[in-house]
Amino acid sequence: MKAITSLTALVLGASLAGMALAQTEPAADAQAGAGAAAAVYGTTETPAEETATTDDAATEDAGTETEMAEGAVLPNGQDMTPVEEMDGRWRNAEGIPTFKVEEGVVDFATFNGFRRYHAECHVCHGPDGEGSTYAPALKNSVLRMDYYDFMQVVASGKQGSNSVMPAFGTNKNVWCYIDDIYVYLLAHGTETIGRGRPAERADKSDDYTAQEDSCMSS
Repeated sequence: MKAITSLTALVLGASLAGMALAQTEPAADAQAGAGAAAAVYGTTETPAEETATTDDAATEDAGTETEMAEGAVLPNGQDMTPVEEMDGRWRNAEGIPTFKVEEGVVDFATFNGFRRYHAECHVCHGPDGEGSTYAPALKNSVLRMDYYDFMQVVASGKQGSNSVMPAFGTNKNVWCYIDDIYVYLLAHGTETIGRGRPAERADKSDDYTAQEDSCMSS
């Protein structure tokens, strides 16, 4: 009886080990598939801002976190320290839009970027730019991409092998606010602001309003 019991335990143990191996192998395939999906991202009916997946961004999985360089310098080499305000938006020393958060108060453009992102982009790229099963986490992508490359992808779109990211250069609901979306993603990607709606924001300036009206009416 003891011999039969031992043999049964041995057979059961071998079966369980085989099941565990069978479950482990598809997980690796699924992980590789997620990377491939990020490379072509999106569907033919993407609602907007499937913007920031150039080759560099496409190599990351949707949930991958980006290790930040020290200070305000991004992994792509851009120093995003706010230097001056132009047209109601903060810019760095090179004139690239950036964010400014002081004592928990978010500049208006960054706050508006949160609103615009969730109106136009989150269906594909997930709430707060955190990514989805078929589109990358834009909060990470913007840290690696050059600003002008980001703008190019938004304006012209991108053709994948099995999918298409539409162009949004003529969509005013995206293009007139693309700098706002960009700085919001930067602020969240650098963990300067957390997930969700910023609790406090600066007022909307007259310069911002004038630029917005000019873009929307053109």
